[in-house]
Amino acid sequence: MTADLHLDTRAGWPQDLRLYLERYPRPLWPGHANLGEMARFWLEIHGGFRRLGGALETGTRDFREGRIPAEEFRAWLAPRLQTLLSHLHGHHQIEDYQFFPLFSAAEPRLVRGFEVLERDHEQIHASIVAVVETANTLLRAVPADLDRIRGAGDAYARNSDALLRRLDRHLGDEEDLIIPLILERGEAALGI
Repeated sequence: MTADLHLDTRAGWPQDLRLYLERYPRPLWPGHANLGEMARFWLEIHGGFRRLGGALETGTRDFREGRIPAEEFRAWLAPRLQTLLSHLHGHHQIEDYQFFPLFSAAEPRLVRGFEVLERDHEQIHASIVAVVETANTLLRAVPADLDRIRGAGDAYARNSDALLRRLDRHLGDEEDLIIPLILERGEAALGI
């Protein structure tokens, strides 16, 4: 994979993968006749990931800046992080095994983009592993050991920030590859 397509360094798709994006830029998406129920649902799932990621980011910042006590933050963090990670896992499974193969077959000129998105999922998974490890350290720290809790919170925050940056880039690029294809062909013609 070239460096320009690596999840941590790319800034959107190169021209050859902007096949339909030029024809269907984001401002046209909401009112387009071919933006069907499946595409709307999929975009809403992505919106949910962004909202939950934003809440985790804000909550973590509030904890680190002393606006939320450690025990309150730890109780708040666990279910929200679990929800994000479990939903991401299921979502990526559906994309990797159903949607990406379907879209790749429908438009072979975009196959390289779908391969990049699959690799993104592997990189995001590596970030998830790091987040889980540091979150568990934070959640298992003895309540009275505030220094350990602060250190674990800092480590968790670094890994969480990295995951959320990766996820944001991935979601945007995924949408920029898939939604224009759906608008070009229509959901029924694509088999979704």
